[in-house]
Amino acid sequence: MNKKINTLLFIAGATLFNIIITVLLIVLLLIVYARFLINILPETAQAWVLMIIFIAAIAASFVIYRYVIKLLEKKIDMTKYFDPIFSGRRGGGR
Repeated sequence: MNKKINTLLFIAGATLFNIIITVLLIVLLLIVYARFLINILPETAQAWVLMIIFIAAIAASFVIYRYVIKLLEKKIDMTKYFDPIFSGRRGGGR
């Protein structure tokens, strides 16, 4: 396989990984909310809690994604296997 196909497959896999992590975090946070907080908080706060859960899951999945990518960058020479997503057109263009 060439670098472009590797890059496309990596982007597709990384996107799928990020979506799965986000869904798992939403489910986990909803379980924690239903188990521990639903009886403590008033009913008027439920919409806010769901919004906070959604935003927290997205933020946490981004942090996890960045951590995993940094680990991969340490183990794999990305320039050897992948094309740059955005080619630098400044200086010495084609």
